[in-house]
Amino acid sequence: MHLGIIMDGNGRWAVQRRLPRAFGHKRGASRVTEIVRICPDLNIKTLTLYAFSTENWQRAAHEVASLMKLFRGYLQNKFIELVENNVKVVFLGDTKPIERDIVLQMRKLEKATCNNDGLTLNIALNYSGRDEIIRVAKKIAKDCKSEILKIEDISDNLFQKYLDTKNQTDPDLIIRTAGNQRISNFLLWQIAYSELYFTETTWPDFSPEILKNILEVCKNRIRTYGTTSKKEKLIKSLNLNL
Repeated sequence: MHLGIIMDGNGRWAVQRRLPRAFGHKRGASRVTEIVRICPDLNIKTLTLYAFSTENWQRAAHEVASLMKLFRGYLQNKFIELVENNVKVVFLGDTKPIERDIVLQMRKLEKATCNNDGLTLNIALNYSGRDEIIRVAKKIAKDCKSEILKIEDISDNLFQKYLDTKNQTDPDLIIRTAGNQRISNFLLWQIAYSELYFTETTWPDFSPEILKNILEVCKNRIRTYGTTSKKEKLIKSLNLNL
């Protein structure tokens, strides 16, 4: 199972408690640790977290700075735990605008965990679904110009091989916290057939128990990929026989 989470509501959580928004982000970071730890017990094979979008740079400078400080701390403090717990870490997004020392830590963590075969943890950092599709289009165009590819080679399967999530299955379920019911530019190609679940719970209050309850609610959803489900076919057959 591949689970994606749009972690929303850190700032609102803090404002509601008359605290600086940075406190909400710090509390949210602790929730990341809890959810990552519980995923293997819930048979979740891949977890993709929307940590920072390309649009988030437009926030107040002090808030962006506090987020970058949190990223640095997470990369440093969780390095050994992620390696020892057999977690494979993959970063999604464009690293160009990210400060060099953070990028170096990201690459170090990816390299240290690349052979781990437990939970795959995708962290979407400076990520945008539209930007990813544009980057893929440019790479394919470049390979066509270099005659590595022919236009006739372009297909769904080929396109997926150029994505940040190459060699991974598409998400089965996307959860968004804090009440907003929109995708916000997250994994636009990959979630074409994903189930969606929106919860009013803010990310700082999102616990492993809440995740378990959501999975319980969603486990009986039937994904048909545009076709008629076996259950529907059976009901139709029974009605015809009657």
